[in-house]
Amino acid sequence: MKVPFPSRLLLAALVLATGLSASAPALALSDPEMANILKDLDTRQRALGDFKAHAFIQRKETGKEDVLYESLFYRRGTDKKFMFLVLAPKTEAGQGYLRIDDNLWLYTPRTGKWERLTERDRILGTDGRRQDFDESRLAEEYNPSFIGEGVLGVYKTWKLKLTAKPGSDVAWPVLELEVDQQSGNVLKRLEYALSGKLMRRSLYPKWVKITDPKGKEVWYSEQIYFYDEVEKGNQSVIKIDAVDLSPLEVNMFTKAWLESKSR
Repeated sequence: MKVPFPSRLLLAALVLATGLSASAPALALSDPEMANILKDLDTRQRALGDFKAHAFIQRKETGKEDVLYESLFYRRGTDKKFMFLVLAPKTEAGQGYLRIDDNLWLYTPRTGKWERLTERDRILGTDGRRQDFDESRLAEEYNPSFIGEGVLGVYKTWKLKLTAKPGSDVAWPVLELEVDQQSGNVLKRLEYALSGKLMRRSLYPKWVKITDPKGKEVWYSEQIYFYDEVEKGNQSVIKIDAVDLSPLEVNMFTKAWLESKSR
């Protein structure tokens, strides 16, 4: 199955822009202003009800054939529920991830076993983590500080450094964000280990706005590019081709429901 990923010219422009990004002298944003930016990023990506998306994930690893996964993922913001189900390839179909409270579980239908994961564990061996598919909770999980004003291609951005709050269970303890000043959307993320080593670079070239059944506008990133900065040459691409904000089954966020999809 061929996935309609964006044109090479569009991606090349954004990749090139990451190398040209620079901070310019600017009045520093205040703490309340930075807090509002994070709250807005979280709010604009959050539906009042449920969220379901159909997505393709392409994994590229140096020296290996590319792998394309077809998947569905589900969210329920009222109780922070999250579930991810693999549809293809056939060898991986039925595999799933389920977040219950603060625990993330992986189900493997070949063995019928559940395994508890950490937030750093990769989804399907790609460069994606659970937080890349789940609701954004930046204001809840991070404290921001101001880096400066930047330019990313044709976009004027705010550059923020985020440090995980004590007790937050996150994949990356330190982030650097570039947020488009006009649209308010994230265009680029740099993700660091606690040591300060750059681990991953993420680009968000295309955002889509839809409306949920209660009339709230919801934004989602239709395309996401992850570049592994440790194992150079490895990358993953997410393409979301359909989103449904209709109510989901009340009791579907359970191990029993996910297991039933592999039978």
